[in-house]
Amino acid sequence: MQTKTTAVIGAGRIGRAWAIVFARSGATVRIYDACEDMLKGALPAIRQSVEDLASFGLVDEPVDAIVARITACSTLEEAVADAALVQENIAEVVEAKRTLFADLDRLVEPDALLASSTSGLPASTFTKELHGRARCFVGHPVNPPSLVPLVELCGAPWTSPEALERAREFYEQAGQKPVILRREIAGFLLNRLQGAVLDEALSLYEQGYTTAADLDTVMRDGLAMRWSFMGPFETIDLNAPGGVPDYASRYRDTYRNIAATRMPFDWGAETLDELDAERRTVLSRDRIEERSRWRDRRLMALLAHRRSLME
Repeated sequence: MQTKTTAVIGAGRIGRAWAIVFARSGATVRIYDACEDMLKGALPAIRQSVEDLASFGLVDEPVDAIVARITACSTLEEAVADAALVQENIAEVVEAKRTLFADLDRLVEPDALLASSTSGLPASTFTKELHGRARCFVGHPVNPPSLVPLVELCGAPWTSPEALERAREFYEQAGQKPVILRREIAGFLLNRLQGAVLDEALSLYEQGYTTAADLDTVMRDGLAMRWSFMGPFETIDLNAPGGVPDYASRYRDTYRNIAATRMPFDWGAETLDELDAERRTVLSRDRIEERSRWRDRRLMALLAHRRSLME
């Protein structure tokens, strides 16, 4: 990545984390935000995050060397000049993305890749009219991408396979774990899986089966113990001596019965207010940012542990 220049558009949490991802892999990074205050705070926040990574042994260079590769730019033109890949991280507003991608398509080199970090907007909703639409795609990360390596690559119907393969190689060189969707779908893969679990958890809570704290325990100290190092398909494959067919013969009726009694959650305000009140008894609203940083440091510890197992 030493010869790569990457532009990060949007200096919020996701944008700053992407800047770290690219810079620690050796790339030159230029970051831009239309909000001057957001841009001004980007480098100090990035330095603090890299210092935290260093404290867990998760970077291979001095903090100064990594941060020095990142430049805050006052104009979009400056940020994207000579960029091999542009990672957009602005608000989830389709018109805003459409306008920005039109500017990017005009400003960048013909072979530059244009990626959006959108959590749910298909690339087809904001790239259709672009001359260079074949190099546009969604590069959806998990927050924060500097700690969680998955990135979902999802093109529009007109995105070229060659662009997606170049993107896969680019993110792999940056230390991420890219997956490619074969076609567009709302929410991509991770949010659909997360949404299914969240929908059922909220439904069980609304129906009064248990508390929010106990449902969190079920996930944290139950499913997540296995899912932190293997996925659901490997899980069922290992949970029956005969693999997947054996698992299905044992449990298909159980899961069919569960599905027949499932009640989707409609995001009712009364239940959400009740959930929020329960959460506030264990974490006051003014401590959410503090707890978020604690979460990031726990992710760092987990990442360091996983890395040690591979050595």
